[in-house]
Amino acid sequence: MPGTVFFDLETQRSFGDVGGAAHKDKMGMSVGVTYATETGKFQIFGEDDVEALIDQLVKADLVVGYNHVQFDYPVLQGYTIYDLPSQTVNCDMMLDLEGILGHRLKLDAVAKASLESGGKTADGLDALKWWQLYKKTGELEHLMNIAEYCCYDVKVTKEVYEFGLENGFVKYADRSGNIQQVDAPWAQ
Repeated sequence: MPGTVFFDLETQRSFGDVGGAAHKDKMGMSVGVTYATETGKFQIFGEDDVEALIDQLVKADLVVGYNHVQFDYPVLQGYTIYDLPSQTVNCDMMLDLEGILGHRLKLDAVAKASLESGGKTADGLDALKWWQLYKKTGELEHLMNIAEYCCYDVKVTKEVYEFGLENGFVKYADRSGNIQQVDAPWAQ
């Protein structure tokens, strides 16, 4: 599916569960979400649909995410023989901003300052708890909580990307809480 695909996923296990950050491929995907510009639609993928997700990412003209190259792709490596970073065209906004600032920014920090939004609705630890509840009870409500949270992150990722394209910069709160701005390399 050509066009731009915005992407995020949540995991089944934490770093602690798999023996550290070097074992992201053992974390397992609970839910993956994309938004494709070609269709104008969000798509939710469960673990059983991971091949379709990977296929969409590989075929995209551009995959946009926030820390997807160093986190989400290594998680997906547990499911595929593709070397996703080299077989996809990527805009990882976190890596772009880190390259300029010399340190990482959370998506929430950029979104709150740039979009003047309320920020994230939950965090990755909530998603892990929901996954455990789903596995324990089988109640789809918990899986839907993960999907909703992940969809929101994809929406925010898309909005931050578009803000950067339109303005040539994004904003963030520095360690003192002051609003700063930084060039958006993807707008160049």
